[in-house]
Amino acid sequence: MTDIAIEAEALGRRYARRLPRRRVHWALRECSFGLPAGRVCAVVGPNGAGKSTLLSLAAGLARPTEGAIRVLGKGPGEVRERVAYVAQGKPLHAQLTVIDTLRLGHALNPARWDQATAERIVAQGDLDPTATVRSLSGGQRTRVALALALGKRPELLLLDEPMADLDPLARHQLMGELMAEAAGHGTTVVMSSHVIAELEGSCDHLLLIRRGRVRLQGGLEDVLASHTLVTGPAEASLDGHTVIESRTTGRQITALVRPAGPLPEVHEATTPTLEELVLSYLREPAA
Repeated sequence: MTDIAIEAEALGRRYARRLPRRRVHWALRECSFGLPAGRVCAVVGPNGAGKSTLLSLAAGLARPTEGAIRVLGKGPGEVRERVAYVAQGKPLHAQLTVIDTLRLGHALNPARWDQATAERIVAQGDLDPTATVRSLSGGQRTRVALALALGKRPELLLLDEPMADLDPLARHQLMGELMAEAAGHGTTVVMSSHVIAELEGSCDHLLLIRRGRVRLQGGLEDVLASHTLVTGPAEASLDGHTVIESRTTGRQITALVRPAGPLPEVHEATTPTLEELVLSYLREPAA
């Protein structure tokens, strides 16, 4: 085991777009970070920020154009049996039944497969084991995909928008089951999602990506504690503090800052929520 689950150094991935004219597009550029093992990491950012590209690089499904990425202390291709990846499309064999899908998972991962866990995840969704994958709803296919991933008993679990096609109740239930399984086995989880409010109760590490670059990363408690949401009269000065975003409404200013010392007494100061923090960084491209 290693203390760092994912380590990236000046990581970049470039694509060539042919239409309407050939040009180079950097999905990721100059990304450097380290994710401690055993964490549940939220990867957040707008569409096209590079979240899916980062997860596919960590899964060993793509190669960096520049820089390097190490997973569990090795190259991604060397640790595939210790990593599970659930992509956005939840790719499964449509003609197989649920039970045959689990049998396939066992055949592909004979040394690490946990049949009891895979069957439990399926059973908790009241799925018919004899139903074919093509007959399942989007949410049911998500459950089967997660059963496959958790049945592999991975040390690192990579999830790309795993709950996007679930209704709020199913999302809450499946997230609870996922976190319980991960906590019980010390699994490192890296999960991209647009549902920021739900990540706050599940994740303890943050990786914020915008325009292909890491803008903010670290332990969630530390990141939130290092920022302050302040409100006060518009004429009050925040000089000397790092202002991430500020908005003026009438005679009042609301700003997210990284304080460099005591704030003016005329301001009301609170710790931001994860959603307030992320939205401020995403609204300000230069933050």
